[in-house]
Amino acid sequence: MTELKLRLQDGDTESVVSVDRDVFTIGRLPECNLYLPFGGVSRNHAKIVKTADGVWNIEDMGSKNGTQVNERILTKPQQLHHGDIVWLGNVSLMVFIIDPAKQLTNQQNEIDNSEQKTILRNVQQLQQQWIAADSKDGEVSNKDTTIARLKDLVNIAKNLCAATSIEAIFSQVQEVVFRYLDSIDRLALLIDVSSNGNLELMNAATRNAAQQQYLAPDGSWISRSICQKVFDEQVVIQSADTHKDERFSSEHSVLVKGIRSVMAVPLWDENKVVGVLYADAHLSSYHWANEGEEELSFFSALANLVASSVQRWLLLDRLKQEEVIRHRLERYHSPAVVQQLISVGRLPDGRLPPEESEISILFADLVGFTAISERVTPTAIAQLLNNLFEEMLQEVFAYGGTLDKYIGDCIMAFFGAPEPQADHAQRATAAAKGMLTRLERLNMNSFWQEPLQLRIAINSGKAVVGDVGSSQRVEYTALGGTINLAARMEAVCPPGECVISEVTYNMLSQPSDFQEMGSYSFKGINRLIKVYQTTMHH
Repeated sequence: MTELKLRLQDGDTESVVSVDRDVFTIGRLPECNLYLPFGGVSRNHAKIVKTADGVWNIEDMGSKNGTQVNERILTKPQQLHHGDIVWLGNVSLMVFIIDPAKQLTNQQNEIDNSEQKTILRNVQQLQQQWIAADSKDGEVSNKDTTIARLKDLVNIAKNLCAATSIEAIFSQVQEVVFRYLDSIDRLALLIDVSSNGNLELMNAATRNAAQQQYLAPDGSWISRSICQKVFDEQVVIQSADTHKDERFSSEHSVLVKGIRSVMAVPLWDENKVVGVLYADAHLSSYHWANEGEEELSFFSALANLVASSVQRWLLLDRLKQEEVIRHRLERYHSPAVVQQLISVGRLPDGRLPPEESEISILFADLVGFTAISERVTPTAIAQLLNNLFEEMLQEVFAYGGTLDKYIGDCIMAFFGAPEPQADHAQRATAAAKGMLTRLERLNMNSFWQEPLQLRIAINSGKAVVGDVGSSQRVEYTALGGTINLAARMEAVCPPGECVISEVTYNMLSQPSDFQEMGSYSFKGINRLIKVYQTTMHH
C-alpha cells in the first residue's frame, strides 16, 4: 500500500502533508483538503485523484494561473511520480511516493546481511528522517543529540552562508565532518561546474597531516563509479566494506585503492544535483552497520546545506564570467546582440569560433586625414577620432551591426554576424546613410574646426567571422575576399558619398537610392566590378 506525501515549500519553512483520501482537493478555500492561502492560488485550484489501480493523477480545476508539473502546464489529468514538483501560483509542492512494505524489507535485508554492509538510500527520505536521531529505542541521550545537532547545523548553515569561495565552503564542511564523524579519514567535494554532468574535484582533505600522502591530487583515490551513481540517481551510498560488496566487485579502483568504507551523498538544491560530497575510511568500520544510518543522514543533511552554498557560488561565478564576456562583447556589438550571445551561451571561454557567414562589410574613412594630421597635435587628432568614432558607431549599432575594428581613421564594421541577419545589405546601407546624415548635422553644429567628410564602401558575400588571434590577444573579425574588395572600393568613392558593389545593390529592396557609377578593376581581383554610388544628396 503506497503512500503519497507532498512537501510544501513556502519561503524558508517547509511542511509535509499526507494525501489521505482518494479525492484530495487543493486551493485557497478553507474547506479544501490542502488549504493554501497564498497569492496566485485559486479558490479551487487542483485535485489529486487516486484511481482504482492505485495510481495518483493530478488535474487542474480551471484555476486562473494554471497548475504546472515539472515546469509543464497541465492541460489534462496527469499521473504523479516520486520526485515531481508541482507549482500552483507561487507555491511549490514536491511529491513523495513511499512504499512502506518495500522500505521495511530493504532495511531488514541490509541489516541481516552483514556480509554486504552497503546502504543505498533515497535522499529525500533520508533527509526527512535525519533530525529524528532517536533511532535506538528512544534513548533519552539521543534527544539531546538531536537538539545539539540541530543547533550545530544552524551554526554550520550560518557559516556556509557567509562563505563565498569554494575553498571557504569546503573548509567549513571539512571542520564539521572531521569533528562529528570519527571514522572518516578523507573527504572530497566534487562539483558539476559547467552543468554538463562532469564532476570536477574541487577540494579534498585528510583528517590529519600524516595522511596527506594519501591524497593524490588527481583524485585517483576516489571511486568515480560510486560518485557517478550518486550524482545520476540522487541516491546516497554508504558501503562499510566495498571489498565484500558484489555491486562494486568489478570496480578495480575500489580494490586497488584500499578503499574499505565509502560514504557519498549528492549535493542537490531544489531539483538540481550540483555535485557530490564523498568521504572514505580505511578501516572496515563495523560500526557503520550500527551507526551508519545516523551518520549518513547527518552527512546528507550537511550536504543539503552545502548544496545551496555551492549553487550560490556557481551562480555568482557564472555572473562574473558573463560580466567579463559582456564587457568584451560590448566593445564590438550592439547591446541586443550581446544579450543574445550570452543567452545562447556559445561562449565557454568567451571565444566565438570562426564560422562562415553571409555578411555585408562596411568601411568608413575620414577624407583628407593625412592633411589634417599634419596640421594639429597628436592629442587633438586622437580627440577628434574618438569623438567621430563614438558618433558613427551609434549608427552601426542602431542597425544591429558589429564593430570589427578601427584602422587609423577608418571604421570597419559588418552586418549579418554573429547573429545571422537576412537583410544585412539593407542594414549596412541604412547605417551608411545614417552616418553621412549625422556627419552633416555635426558639421552644421561646427563639430570640428572645419567640415569633415567620410567615404564609405560596402560589399556583401561570404566571409569567415569569429575570434582570431594568439593566446595573448584575440579579436573578433571578418576575413576573406569579400572584405578585401570592400577595402579596395573605398578608393573610388567620392568624398561624402557611399559606394556599394553590384552584389550588395542586388540585395537591396529599394535600390533607387543608388545609381550606377561604372565598372572598375581592382588590384588582386581579375574581373571588372560594377560599382554603384549614393544618389540622394543628403
